[in-house]
Amino acid sequence: MEQLKLQGCGTALITPFRNEEVDYKAFEKLVQFQIESGVHFLVPLGTTGETPCLMDKERIQILQIAKANAKGRPVMVGVGTNSLVMTRNNIEVLAPYEPDAFLVVTPYYNKPSQDGLISYFTAVADFAPKPVVLYNVPGRTGVNISADTTLRLAEHPNIIAVKEASGNYDQISKIIARAPEGFSVLCGNDDETLSLMATGAAGVISVASNIVPRELVEMTEAMLANDLPKARPIHHRLFDLFKNCFVESNPIPAKAALYLMGMIENELRLPLVPAQESTMQLMEKTLKDLNIL
Repeated sequence: MEQLKLQGCGTALITPFRNEEVDYKAFEKLVQFQIESGVHFLVPLGTTGETPCLMDKERIQILQIAKANAKGRPVMVGVGTNSLVMTRNNIEVLAPYEPDAFLVVTPYYNKPSQDGLISYFTAVADFAPKPVVLYNVPGRTGVNISADTTLRLAEHPNIIAVKEASGNYDQISKIIARAPEGFSVLCGNDDETLSLMATGAAGVISVASNIVPRELVEMTEAMLANDLPKARPIHHRLFDLFKNCFVESNPIPAKAALYLMGMIENELRLPLVPAQESTMQLMEKTLKDLNIL
């Protein structure tokens, strides 16, 4: 069987809510917007999707909608927790609905050692019936997967990529340079996509592409074609959006933008709350500057 290869722009999908319930109709429209805009793969049930606040039945329906509307694009779902038992449980719950890969975040709060990370991710990869993508985001989890640890895990036949959101260019560059054939590095921060793809990253799992998917597709496709002159102006045009999507905890600003675009209600689940007025004003200005509003 040919190994799944994730490259280009994958969107870390938000989860829309209405009256404290998942707004499945709005989610389906968001997925259709992404596919019509040419995104290369979909990533529901990640950090951006407020997944820790979702029930199993909600996660299943979200995955079903994503798969039904993906038109053959890969769908990678977040399943990671800080417990091997619960991560395996999430895989068991979602595997029957045929995701193409599992995104597994570094265990948060526990602060495992590098040996602990190797044992944990190996156990997950041994268990998972589909490929596993590591997710390194130390700003949220409290622990970093070192380059050496990532490279050791990259030798596992069922671990195919890493989403790197450490912001540590030295570390990420080392992984790109030394990774085995078939192992991909995906950028986890929109504002680093251009530089990391120039270094050899395969693409990005993007928050901003919830808002501007077509332009992120164009930029990543240009970088995959080594067309820096085409990609560079897109990066500069979107740079303020990249930064402003993180002026409050993700996905608060992205949801504010999608609300201003008329695509969702501006609703989150506690402990997250809607954007401050200053953030709403900033996102409105950002969207107007991009001629979206």
